[in-house]
Amino acid sequence: MCGVAGLFHAFRTTPPELASLKAMADLMSHRGPDGEGFHAEPHVGLAHRRLAIVDLAGGAQPMATADGGIVVSFNGEIYNHVALRRELRRLGHEFRSHSDTEAILLGWREWGVDMLRRLDGMFAFALWDAEQGQLLLARDRLGEKPMHLARLPDGGWAFASEIPALLALPGVNGRLDPAALDDYLALGYVPDPGTIYAGIRTLPPAHALLLRRGEQEPIEIRYWQAPVAAVVAPAAPAEELAARLGQAVRDRLMADVPLGSFLSGGLDSGAVTAMAARALTGISTFTIGFEGASDERPVAAQVAWRAGARHHAQTGTADYLEMAGRQAALFGQPFGDHSSVPTMAVCALARRHVKVALSGDGGDEVFAGYRRHRFHSLADGVRRMLPPGMRRRVIGGLAAAYPAMHGAPRWLRARSTLTELSLDSALGYYRMVCKQQAGARRGLLSAPARAAVDGHDPSARFVALMARCDPDDPLLQAQYADIHTYLPGDILTKLDRTSMAVSLETRPPLLAHELVEWGLALPARLKLRQGVGKRVLREAMADHLPPAVLQGAKQGFAAAIGPQLRARPGALRARLTGEAMGDSGLFDLAALGRLVDEHAAGQGDHSQALWQLLVLEGFLRGQGRERIPSEAELVRS
Repeated sequence: MCGVAGLFHAFRTTPPELASLKAMADLMSHRGPDGEGFHAEPHVGLAHRRLAIVDLAGGAQPMATADGGIVVSFNGEIYNHVALRRELRRLGHEFRSHSDTEAILLGWREWGVDMLRRLDGMFAFALWDAEQGQLLLARDRLGEKPMHLARLPDGGWAFASEIPALLALPGVNGRLDPAALDDYLALGYVPDPGTIYAGIRTLPPAHALLLRRGEQEPIEIRYWQAPVAAVVAPAAPAEELAARLGQAVRDRLMADVPLGSFLSGGLDSGAVTAMAARALTGISTFTIGFEGASDERPVAAQVAWRAGARHHAQTGTADYLEMAGRQAALFGQPFGDHSSVPTMAVCALARRHVKVALSGDGGDEVFAGYRRHRFHSLADGVRRMLPPGMRRRVIGGLAAAYPAMHGAPRWLRARSTLTELSLDSALGYYRMVCKQQAGARRGLLSAPARAAVDGHDPSARFVALMARCDPDDPLLQAQYADIHTYLPGDILTKLDRTSMAVSLETRPPLLAHELVEWGLALPARLKLRQGVGKRVLREAMADHLPPAVLQGAKQGFAAAIGPQLRARPGALRARLTGEAMGDSGLFDLAALGRLVDEHAAGQGDHSQALWQLLVLEGFLRGQGRERIPSEAELVRS
């Protein structure tokens, strides 16, 4: 786990300036406190910040082949590097270190771009081949590790693990992208390949970019595709899943430093911890509980005891109004998932004891664990029984006539359910994941900002993604959309930035790509049955986890922020109608004030919208350049 940055120019033969490379690397020192390195030659410069995990003595980067012809700056871990090394040795290659980085160098020399399909791991790297005159930028299949890019005014390219490193360079277009703002207000994050900045893009997961000497435009390569249809069910799916997950966990125990596991009271982290405990005696586990949230520490303690783990639990409090203003410093752009606050706190707790932590992220996407998966499957069953015209006219009319009831439980919010039923499948699912519907979020914008986003439709991405899948498998369609939007844009971004802020490496075994392929391709009945998601995972863990975990409903890892925001309307109004929001020209300040008043009076629960706006205010105030908060500021125990 490290920080990668660099510069490339297809036509300029002078090496990039070391000062520019160092400025980029310095802004990512939290990603790699164990060392830094630089490499510059005609056309290309690479920078690296290292968090040493494997081959502590011999893994310094940027790393070059013995002849110096190939150089790489790599962020991540390659779990099958030992097998790759054996194969490459048989093919005549000689290794000088024990680092997984060297397997990338010699793998490129032997297989070229096909090397990417052989890598099992999480990665984002920049590899320069001087003989061929080409730079390869690559990102892992699911998007566990980040890579951002910017086109420079002189025609060159800059790239980095984090957005602020690119903003350190003169000439990078730092104007806000109106479409990205609309995406953020709709989804709570800016989906790949966008960022909040018009001049900075994100390399999508499972993609590589080939930049060539003497050629103006890069070549984009997609080297992996998630399944788009289910296959015949395996003979013993639960047993096979237990074996596959066990192997994925064992692969991710590779480290030359202390290693532990996050542990909530949920199924996913419990499954990962149980499998890890079978392979590693006395593994350390980490749990944190926050005021205002359902406390899962007692259940987590049961799992830890059963696993024979060295358990570390902590109670924390968080000032969400304050932490909203610090999100831009963590993420480099607005990020609207407030569970980032407790996630960072548990990362800080883990970092006091270990340098690597396993996480349970990915289980909901791969094995259908979200409540919206259940609702979408039910809704799609109803849709198929009604002619489209009747559905749109009759159910749509009922939806329009039904009272909104925004703060009520979902089963009472018939207006939302009826509206989703009246829409086609993909639009209905988009409405479920959308944080602020078009009318609500556009109503907060100023007239010029509304004009700037006119014609942009965040739902189009979901329609296109879900159209790629088997039209008779609505559950897989929803999972496929999540794998390409919410997983990389929210879940994995949150995991990477919060862990890297405290120099902790995190590894989610449930996102081993072969396990993802296998899980997504399962028939729907093995994932969701009788209203219960992750059925096959529950069955696979029946002998490993207590009933409280196996039978428990999914709970979000975040405190309830509504009461905190309701209790401080004055501070909330001051922030949302203050100088930063006013000077931006993006918002109707009167509309923002009404939103605060409605929430404070209990006339609606606007917690999500207010949190997103507070985060945006902090971003506008600091433009992503505020310092990352210290551990003491992250959690008060």
